Amino acid sequence: MFHLSANGRLSCLLAGAVLFLGACAETPNPTPELTASAASSQPQQTAPRAAQVASHEQPAQSFEEWRQRFRLKAVHAGVSPALFDQAFAGITPDLSVVKADGAQPEFTRPVWEYLDGAISPVRVRKGQALLAEHAATLDAIEQRYGVDRETLVAIWGMESSFGQFMGEQSVIRSLATLAYEGRRPQFAEDQLLAALQILQNGDISVGGLRGSWAGAMGQTQFIPTTYLTHAVDFDGDGRRDIWNSSADALASAAHYLQASGWQKGRAWGIQVALPSGFDYALADSEIRKTYSEWYGYGVKGTPTNVDPNDTGYLLLPAGHRGPAFLVFRNFGAILRYNNSSSYALAVGLLGQRLDGAGPLLASWPKDERPLGRSERIALQEGLSARGYNPGPADGIIGANTRRAIRAFQQSLSLPADGYPTPALLQQLR
Repeated sequence: MFHLSANGRLSCLLAGAVLFLGACAETPNPTPELTASAASSQPQQTAPRAAQVASHEQPAQSFEEWRQRFRLKAVHAGVSPALFDQAFAGITPDLSVVKADGAQPEFTRPVWEYLDGAISPVRVRKGQALLAEHAATLDAIEQRYGVDRETLVAIWGMESSFGQFMGEQSVIRSLATLAYEGRRPQFAEDQLLAALQILQNGDISVGGLRGSWAGAMGQTQFIPTTYLTHAVDFDGDGRRDIWNSSADALASAAHYLQASGWQKGRAWGIQVALPSGFDYALADSEIRKTYSEWYGYGVKGTPTNVDPNDTGYLLLPAGHRGPAFLVFRNFGAILRYNNSSSYALAVGLLGQRLDGAGPLLASWPKDERPLGRSERIALQEGLSARGYNPGPADGIIGANTRRAIRAFQQSLSLPADGYPTPALLQQLR
């Protein structure tokens, strides 16, 4: 499990129908191997400008030289030489993968646009129909793994539009390309070796091992190492087939969420209202309190499936002008699947809609555009110049940058919500 940017699991292939890319992560990335899917941590770009592609240098060795070296490594790890040669027959680097790996979108979708696509009426209706169609299988999965069916079907919808869009690229070719000339060659080699082990186990044929440009596979878009550790044969046919068996795919996702700390019968989070004069600096993923403690701060919500002692943090995905959420341990389990707060929020809200819940009560600040990548870099540079230590100027609004934004906002007596806006950038300039 990992986070290559712009996953093709997401294949970006689905144009408007499948909006399963995550938005800017609110929390630092976990260890790459601990994330189930290969989704981007950035929302899809919508601007008219094309993606900016990082400069690319040719590797010092030829692809054939790299392949021979990797073949020795794979055989030493137990991969059959005959299988390796079959899997690599005709394999050459895929230029589209190189371009996708180096793409750096200048513009990103606002979280409310992302959620509108993720929780579209069409997706909700389709998900509810599938809940009924697969009720018996979902009953059995819930009983074994303790993960509620609405969350599983929501992930199914987010990852592959319920199995409709799983990616059509050769996983071997994509990962070989990334191992040869990608940004994270060692990680890609680990995934490639795992993919060969999947083939050797007989769960899928070489021709059937298809996925996104980033190597994410199947209806629930597992990367190969995650597949090896958490994919299950739930339909009992002797193969862990997350491509063609919805039972295997859904149970595998449940197994992974269970291993990530999912708490049976507990809420992922709740929408809350904040009191007048609230200290928005408390809306930080590192500040965690029990629901009772948050209630004492005036944070009010409807605590369905929430124990007073459940610990959570406040999430303001669009700053103090947008909806507020109190999120708990199950939200963290979804983040382990895809480390993007917008993705986890979409899964949680889609699951609630599948269960009959209505739309959010609070409105989004739709009059405020998100900063482009170059503007986010300028913001970080400005904060650094003023001594606020936002971390590297990489255009990624992570925990350090949000902390620096809060400090700058406090110096201006503004609501310290850590949310980057054009007005805040203008203040720095």
